[in-house]
Amino acid sequence: MERDQDRPADREQPTTTVPEQPTAADGEQHTAVGQVTSRTAGQLPRQPSAGPQPAARRPWSARRIPAALTALLIAAAAGTLLFDVVRVRAGQPAAAWRARLADVLAARPLDDASIRIGAAVIAVLGLWLVILALTPGLRNQLPLKAPDAQMRAVLDRDAAALLLRDAAMRVPGVSAAQVRVFQHRVRARADVRFRATAEVKGDLVVALREELDRFALGRPPRLAVQVRARRK
Repeated sequence: MERDQDRPADREQPTTTVPEQPTAADGEQHTAVGQVTSRTAGQLPRQPSAGPQPAARRPWSARRIPAALTALLIAAAAGTLLFDVVRVRAGQPAAAWRARLADVLAARPLDDASIRIGAAVIAVLGLWLVILALTPGLRNQLPLKAPDAQMRAVLDRDAAALLLRDAAMRVPGVSAAQVRVFQHRVRARADVRFRATAEVKGDLVVALREELDRFALGRPPRLAVQVRARRK
């Protein structure tokens, strides 16, 4: 008890000052103000390049059905011929169809009608396969503009024709419209119930061109518009 009384009551205890730690909100605020760190630099959106835009092209068709049919025909013919050759090498007589075909080809001249027809059919089939191999196909799709060469977008021709027809029907005076979309041109026909045909044609051309601009096609097609008066 005496020791407690000897201790001065007003003696101050030593205090330790802890530096304030920056909070998460402060860090986010500093980063948002203008400090770009290595982590946030990779998350910033990339600005599109000001260079020339890549040419819009149709996607390449896989053509699985022609390739499968050609492979099956070649495999069947080669397999049948190989099987007969193996039989002949094994001491068996040649197949009847092979002997008959050899006799026919040996007896008929090259200017025979059947030989020419067969050669023409084979040449047409070969030319068709070459065209399929060198062309992209998918003619029912229209390529759209894309900011990147690795990105491709297409628009179906039937859908484009339907949208253009709806735009034509919204023109005052048009009672019926028919629109056909091709790869390089658009052909529109409209029936005019009232108003002058020249005025309706002008409004129709403007409406169709605005709709084509909304499509953002890579290769804008030519526009051909025909109108006719249908008063009754």
